Amino acid sequence: MNWSISFEPLFSWPLLALALLPLVLLALVGLWARQRGAVLRLVAMLALAAALLNPVFLNEERDPLKSVVALIVDRSQSQDIGDRTRQTDEAVAGLQQRLGRFKQFDVRVVEAGKSEAADERTETRLFGALEGAFRDVPPSRIGGAIMITDGEVHDAPPGAPDFNAPLHGLITGNDHEKDRRIRFENAPRFGIVGKPLDMTYRVISTQNETGPVDVRVSVNGEQVAVEHATVGQPMPLQVTIPGAGRNIVELAIDREPGELTDTNNRAIALIDGIRENLRVLLVSGEPHAGERTWRNLLKSDASVDLVHFTILRPPEKQDGTPINELSLIAFPTRELFVEKIKDFDLIIFDRYQHRDVLPILYYDYIAEYVEKGGALLIAAGPEYAGDSSIARTPLMSALPAMPTGEVVDRAFYPRLTELGQRHPVTRGLDGSATEPPRWSRWFRTIGVQNPEGQVVMKGAEDRPLLLLDRKGEGRVGMLLSDQGWLWARGFEGGGPHVQLYRRIAHWLMKEPELEEERLTAEGRGMVLEIRRQTMADDPGPAQIITPSGKTMTVKLEKSEPGVFLGSVDTSEIGLYQVANGELTALAHVGPVNAPEFADVISTENRLKAPAEATGGSVRRLAPSTARSSDVTLPSIVPVRSSGDASGSDWIGLRTTDDSVLKAVSRVPLFGGFLGLGLLLLAMGSMWYREGR
Repeated sequence: MNWSISFEPLFSWPLLALALLPLVLLALVGLWARQRGAVLRLVAMLALAAALLNPVFLNEERDPLKSVVALIVDRSQSQDIGDRTRQTDEAVAGLQQRLGRFKQFDVRVVEAGKSEAADERTETRLFGALEGAFRDVPPSRIGGAIMITDGEVHDAPPGAPDFNAPLHGLITGNDHEKDRRIRFENAPRFGIVGKPLDMTYRVISTQNETGPVDVRVSVNGEQVAVEHATVGQPMPLQVTIPGAGRNIVELAIDREPGELTDTNNRAIALIDGIRENLRVLLVSGEPHAGERTWRNLLKSDASVDLVHFTILRPPEKQDGTPINELSLIAFPTRELFVEKIKDFDLIIFDRYQHRDVLPILYYDYIAEYVEKGGALLIAAGPEYAGDSSIARTPLMSALPAMPTGEVVDRAFYPRLTELGQRHPVTRGLDGSATEPPRWSRWFRTIGVQNPEGQVVMKGAEDRPLLLLDRKGEGRVGMLLSDQGWLWARGFEGGGPHVQLYRRIAHWLMKEPELEEERLTAEGRGMVLEIRRQTMADDPGPAQIITPSGKTMTVKLEKSEPGVFLGSVDTSEIGLYQVANGELTALAHVGPVNAPEFADVISTENRLKAPAEATGGSVRRLAPSTARSSDVTLPSIVPVRSSGDASGSDWIGLRTTDDSVLKAVSRVPLFGGFLGLGLLLLAMGSMWYREGR
């Protein structure tokens, strides 16, 4: 029971003061002047004042509130090492049993780290979970917190946490663990294809050992070298990036006897391969309306270095104009087509015809260049069907189609063929999904016969419009119309000339994303996603080999023409091998070099500062005097806010003085007949004394 007194005046305080103050002063003056009945007069005035003030005794009935105690359980992946999971489970069960004996504690169990495997950082963030547990609790009701963890906490504050209650840490594992790990010290995110890339790494041991260790270096799953490293020292590494796009560089060391885990015996670096600027030679046979379309497109591509020549004056033109008055340079035919032809990634003949500018032998060099891996694009106009066509030169061996001599001048909508709807160069071309296509018409098609390779677009009378072909190790493309500039000029709304021309050029230069047959895999969180690009109707299922060597099969579902997708939820972190037909791919699933596994040795150091700042303690669950992993729990002791919160074999949790009000009983002192009687008694006494 809680008794207190309260005043509930019958009038406002200013009115009471105005009425009572003169009477009290008169009573005091009479007392000072020793007048007859002065004491009784003062008592009567005080009784009158008490009656007007209406004092009330209050009796409050309260129920005490419980202190909130947070039990934070570390369920991160490092807790799966050794006996830590068993120790954690035993500690949780034991603490819940002991805390359940105290009715003054409200225990909240919070498991942290379970869902963080998909996080790219994968850190153990126990203090974030602790903050969430106390978010709705007033500071005065926080009794404390107990963390069961291996000590590898990545969000521990340098000082006291944001609450005034003891924090205790119970550490799993033991104090004689050992581990060896490898990590990248410097790993650039980008590298130039075919060029060496400088990196550094370090092998670290908890036993402060020194000496040599073999490090296996693999690039995209293939071992390329074995390095001899010195433990504890930064070591240089140089690898060559084999291809454009995502490349995986992996370092691995053997597991030592007695090591906690070999999870951190591998280090992964994801490096995006970037090709050096692609060199393109554009030769325009004559000025025409579409010449600048190719030039502007290639010049706007930051990854392309363009060399452009336009033949303004063929050799047979003799009009007597002095050479020094011509804005021309000599066409460096030998330098371009003999000495430096191998330096170009793509050669484009834009409406070019044979007019003795190039010696006939040079066409052999161009055909040989294609055969050995070069790329050639023919942007054909009417000259391709004429007597001076380059199809009548030794270049014919590299061309995918011979001209028939026809030039069809007829309006048509360029359309994708059935093959073109699946081919990555034309698949999903903006405007191609409707009929007629949502782009402007063209008005000329060059007739060809016996086309080779893949016809991905068709023109007037369903004649081939865009051919893509492979010749030896190289590639050839042929666009059988010179009307693409109509799209660039916005005629009838224009069309996707940038998208089409750029894809053609990059396919010819072997851009990986534009390969007809391509298998890629990527890890998103803990999900392995597979993408199969193919010209076939059904590529079949994909076979997967997990990091532990297990195999599984994933069905690939059609997403769009030429694209099949599949995905699978995984539980293992590491490199996955994916195969479909003759194609293979690698993907790393889960966090790359996660902080969770950067250091797996259990430690008391990270929690010591915040625990000691709150009066708490940090201790191991397993005895440090032996190699036993048996759990030893400290006793639980409720303590007041001013007392100690830890001892050699006990931990303290604070109790709160907070309570909740259930009911209030009121007892007025001057209420009813009692108050009236006291007041009349005082007044009568005063009257009686003054009347004598």
